[in-house]
Formats: sequence, C-alpha cells, structure tokens
Amino acid sequence: MEETEHLHALEILELHAVSIIAENQPGVLRDIAAIMAANGVNVVTVQQSILHSGDHAGRALFYFEVECAGGIGKVIADLLAVPTMQQVTTLDTFSKIFGSRVIIIGGGAQVAQVALGAVNEADRHNIRGERISVDTIPLVGEKDLAEAVEAVARLPRASILVLAGSLMGGTISTAVDRVRAAGIPVVALKMAGSVPRHADLVVTDPIQAGVFAVMHISKRAVFNIARVRGQEF
Repeated sequence: MEETEHLHALEILELHAVSIIAENQPGVLRDIAAIMAANGVNVVTVQQSILHSGDHAGRALFYFEVECAGGIGKVIADLLAVPTMQQVTTLDTFSKIFGSRVIIIGGGAQVAQVALGAVNEADRHNIRGERISVDTIPLVGEKDLAEAVEAVARLPRASILVLAGSLMGGTISTAVDRVRAAGIPVVALKMAGSVPRHADLVVTDPIQAGVFAVMHISKRAVFNIARVRGQEF
C-alpha cells in the first residue's frame, strides 16, 4: 500500500521551468533555494549566469526546472516578494522546446556531413511532433577533442554522440568510455585510431551516421543501437 501511494504521489508532480532575474549579490541563490524548499519544490535543473547586455545588464539570470504538486503560482508569488528579485517568469522546459540533443564532434568537413544527415532526419521527425536538436563543434587536436567528448556527459539532454573525423584515439578513446558509462551511446565514423573500437556503432557514410543517431533517439523510429552494438555499416 505504501509503495502504491508513493508511486501515485510521483505521478502528480508537474515539471515547470522558471526564469529569474535578480540582483547580482551574495545570498540571492540561498533565498531562492529557501523559497523552493519551503514550498516543497524539487529542483531538477539549475543554471546561473550574469547578463552582459540589455535592460538587466549586470544582474544575475537563474534558470530552474522544478517538480512540484499543485501548481507553481505560490512559488512565483513568494519569489516576487523578495526585494532582490527583479523578474520571475514561467516558461516551457528546454526538453519541450529543444528536446533530445544529438552532439556531433570532430573535423569540420565530416561534422558538416553528419549534421546534414542528422538535421534532415530530425526535420522528418519534428514535423510529426517530436523535438530533436542537433549541436556541432568542429575541433582538431587530441586534447581539445578529448575534453569536448568528456564534457558531453555533463550537457543537459545530450542523448547521443557522433564522432566525425579521420583519426581519433588515445585520450579521446578514454573519454568515449566515460561518456558511454554515463549512458550516452557513441557513434563513430570509420576512421584510423582506436576510437572505433570503443564506440557502440561504426558507420562509413557520415550522412548515414547522422541519420542513425537521430533514429536511435526518436520515440517513433524502430532503430535501436543496442540491437546492432559493435557492428560496422
């Protein structure tokens, strides 16, 4: 009975996004967190930055995604009652707007071809109501590539990584292992170096690699990397 009641309580939690512009001074994040906690809100995502332009230049911008039951109205009212808060806005979550993310890292020419396949395939799914976005960064050099690959595990909503290049190995392979350990599958182009041996899937055609990546994270496609893991196409 207790387990059933607990599951029922989880089902009625609603996910909300809240954007807050506040004075850039010590204690502001503490005040926000205290109000969230007092209202029984569970913080799922938090980002903080300083605005460098516009009417609020110099102030702090906070973005929260939170779970709560019974609406977000009282939380907003409590936040607006704090003198350091300048603006509080409710928004759609990033997962609803931008959806799952395909991350493409590697050499410029190969990245462009993978992105071509990924964007075209994502467009086909997004027209039908899904939200899949494609992020790219062309890089060269083992150190820069390894750092970028390892950082994918820290990116919000990153769902799959495609490595596009002619030669990748060494510390990049170690970074690939860490990304896969975080639950993010890795597709690699057929290339020299040890990375293809560490990837979940190796694809010769870069356009097809982008298509495979989108198909894997789509909720409507039937392709699943787990079924072909370790193979080359």
